[in-house]
Amino acid sequence: MDELKQKIALFIDADNAPASKFEDVLSEVANYGVVTIRKAYGNWKSPTLKAWEDLLHEYAIQPIQQYDLTKGKNASDIALVIDAMDVMYTKQIDVMCFVSSDCDFTPMVTRALAEGKVVLGFGERKTPAAFVNA
Repeated sequence: MDELKQKIALFIDADNAPASKFEDVLSEVANYGVVTIRKAYGNWKSPTLKAWEDLLHEYAIQPIQQYDLTKGKNASDIALVIDAMDVMYTKQIDVMCFVSSDCDFTPMVTRALAEGKVVLGFGERKTPAAFVNA
């Protein structure tokens, strides 16, 4: 398929991805096709996600609210994976893109690859090897 016609689903773990690098990510993703689904997950009431606010509006990213019900739990990660699985099996998507520095998405990446999807991953240098290598 012509890469510029590929449809991309973009899933952002805002709790584990710096907003300051998002425009670089978006520029790179544009080389693979057109982003048709844009979702970012996190507790949007948290001051730590304030930097994402303008980006959500500017790039029409759908914020998915996940409250911090228990400290240290990953409700946002689980919601992201559920949505990614739904998209993978019900939408005409060619490329799945995950923006996170968290290795919790490794099983999702391996499943998407097994289903024949192209997978892009973006994270900070601290991203665990398991996620990078998947």
